[in-house]
Amino acid sequence: MPTLLLLNGPNLNLLGQREPHLYGADTLEDVARLCREAAPGWEVREVQSNHEGALIDAVHAARGACAGIVVNPGAYSHTSIALLDALNAFEGPVMEVHVTNIHRRETFRHRSYVSLRADGVIAGLGVEGYAAATRRIVQLAG
Repeated sequence: MPTLLLLNGPNLNLLGQREPHLYGADTLEDVARLCREAAPGWEVREVQSNHEGALIDAVHAARGACAGIVVNPGAYSHTSIALLDALNAFEGPVMEVHVTNIHRRETFRHRSYVSLRADGVIAGLGVEGYAAATRRIVQLAG
């Protein structure tokens, strides 16, 4: 059974609670359910951390164990070259997801280092973006 790493960065543990006017009412449990539904026959391995090193460790552990990664790096999108380097060492497809449209927000959010590695970027579709990214990973890894 192929495995998908669903990787969520800082503050996404508060999805559904934090700034619902921006991020909506759906939780990470809802996100995981959407991803499982979008990838029948796949295992979905969920990792969320507010710590950069833990996210990097999860990407390292995915090497050779996961067929693809759906990642919402949160604020690390705009700051973490280390996360980019870890993703560059991953052999499978990577899809980057942002719940909001980062290009309609503050200027510092317009640049994502992770996008330099991502096979696709989905921004502004709410949590439905995770399902779209998962479907694309299934296509690419197929």
